[in-house]
Amino acid sequence: MRRRVAVLCLASVLAWSASSTAQRGAGNAWGTYGGDAGSTKYAPLDQITRDNVNRLAVAWRWESPDNAIVSRVRGKLPAFPASFKSTPIMVDGVLYIKTSLSEAAAIDAATGKHLWTFDPEVWQRHRPANTGFNSRGVAYWSDGKSARIFLPTGDAYLWALDARTGRPVDSFGISGAVDALKGIRRDVPRGEYQLMSAPIVVGDVVIVGPVISDGPRYQLAPPGDVRGFDVRTGKELWTFHTIAQEGEFGNETWENGSWKYTGGANPWGSLTADLELGYVYVPTGTPTNDYYGGHRPGANLFAESLLCLDARTGRRVWHFQFVHHGLWDYDATAAPLLVDLVVAGKPVKAVAVVTKQAFTYVFDRVTGAPLFPIEERPVPRASTPGEWYSPTQPFPTRPPAFDRQGVTVDDLIDFTPELRREAEAILREYVYGPIFEPPTAASDGKKGTILMPGAGGGANWHGAAVDPETGRLYIPSRTSPTVVQLNVPDPSRSDFRFMGGTNAPRGPQGLPLFKPPYMRLTAIDLNQGSLAWTIPLGDGPRRRVIELGAPDPGPLGGGAYTGPLVTKTLLFIGIRGSEAPDLVFGTPDAAATAIESRRSDAASPPELRAIDKTTGATVHSVTLPAAPTGSPMTYTAGGKQYIVLAYGAGSSTGLLGLALP
Repeated sequence: MRRRVAVLCLASVLAWSASSTAQRGAGNAWGTYGGDAGSTKYAPLDQITRDNVNRLAVAWRWESPDNAIVSRVRGKLPAFPASFKSTPIMVDGVLYIKTSLSEAAAIDAATGKHLWTFDPEVWQRHRPANTGFNSRGVAYWSDGKSARIFLPTGDAYLWALDARTGRPVDSFGISGAVDALKGIRRDVPRGEYQLMSAPIVVGDVVIVGPVISDGPRYQLAPPGDVRGFDVRTGKELWTFHTIAQEGEFGNETWENGSWKYTGGANPWGSLTADLELGYVYVPTGTPTNDYYGGHRPGANLFAESLLCLDARTGRRVWHFQFVHHGLWDYDATAAPLLVDLVVAGKPVKAVAVVTKQAFTYVFDRVTGAPLFPIEERPVPRASTPGEWYSPTQPFPTRPPAFDRQGVTVDDLIDFTPELRREAEAILREYVYGPIFEPPTAASDGKKGTILMPGAGGGANWHGAAVDPETGRLYIPSRTSPTVVQLNVPDPSRSDFRFMGGTNAPRGPQGLPLFKPPYMRLTAIDLNQGSLAWTIPLGDGPRRRVIELGAPDPGPLGGGAYTGPLVTKTLLFIGIRGSEAPDLVFGTPDAAATAIESRRSDAASPPELRAIDKTTGATVHSVTLPAAPTGSPMTYTAGGKQYIVLAYGAGSSTGLLGLALP
């Protein structure tokens, strides 16, 4: 395998010093993708406050090495990189990041000066599975003598790089890399499997989960198992089968031998860990295929679940399944958050998970016991031929849902009587009902079933943040319905009985079909399991509503958001006013058009919003020179607090470093 390392500033690299503190959330560092091993996205920093945040400005700007490659070989790339969704880590004054093209880079945290680049040249070979050229981040490990950066790549390799130089560590795997396709339980084409999200390191084990196709055409699909490797040698230490195999706990939930061929149930989102317990918390996705499960009858453990595993052995400690026999693409994508709470007067080590279906599940992270009652409630069933339906689904009684669930006539927009009548006429064209209304086959002249939340609604991969001092959870979410209609596929191209086609329901006069807010931020008191506040994020289609003769409705929420960041003083979140797709599967020209539309939205410039943690009131909005696409992080370097976040797509990506003058 060819690879390229560029070391640009040796003098700056010498500032590096070996340290093992990055696994934990040191006050001035950001040692993992989510800030700390528990993914709190919290830093106890207070230099930037409500009194001076109005002076926050761009201190430096780093250009991704991807940009030169994309510009040079734009027409020859197997796919066009979409939004740059990575978040760097920071250890001992150096930022480390993964680019969309799976390059690794090191950057001086105080100046934004580029230190080194490692390019495994994934971009020369093929389009990575499912989401294409995409990224989240890297992981760091040190034993006090040496330090490594673990880089997951779009062609399914896990690289170990010397943190000082960016050069592969030859003693790890083969010439510095482990091929993640080696050792899995069936052969998988490389183009159907990638490593996208940041690994997590627990002790001497580095743990990864894969991304595989979300739109499979065959029942036999790649397995989504989670795996642990030795941090020094790259030797595989264990594999946990997310689809329970013969003789394993949960195998009986895959009826008719469906465990033999079904794939997916992969932990493509972020993993978290309790370093003291030695446990890793793994959220899993939907098995194949997303909207029809007739070929996999049964509840389907451990799909759409939270797994607690012993990081040393991969042994299951406990689990909870959020969706039985999923038919809605309700992957558990958001990183579980670890926080210590006081519930009913008793201290408890907790783990909280926010989901696409707009629920927050809270457990004792040691035992798996729910901290608030979770009820199995009856849910609708349809009559799709060959389908297997779970009679119940789990509903948390607390905290309350943080976004819209299910569809009724009362949920339709009513800015004017005319718009309401038109919305009612549109709704009659669809099947609809409460949350977990199942998809139906094309029949009765209906255009499909409206799922609310849809596959992109509720909370998604951005996840939430938590303030460990107050136990308050902050969740950005989207009211985003999906229309699904099951169709019989071409038997020469698929062996599924049905496959789901999806689209978004169109409302009257170019407006959404349902009431706002369409994008929101919610604060929840995890100690009480109660709602603290909810605010809309962004104006949304406010001007269009006024043009149609309705009174000014105020901010409706809409656009695109990053994940949240919490400090000792404020809550931060990036917002871009023009909604362009996070994932672009089309031509480079189509992607460029989407990017350009985002840049040209003069009415809603991109911003980093500073919010009062107690009330949800906006303290200040920092206008950004580019659209924020990755979740922000923060640290101190040279005595100054910085907030850094990724921006852009295609050939215009990088990092913005903000600080006080």
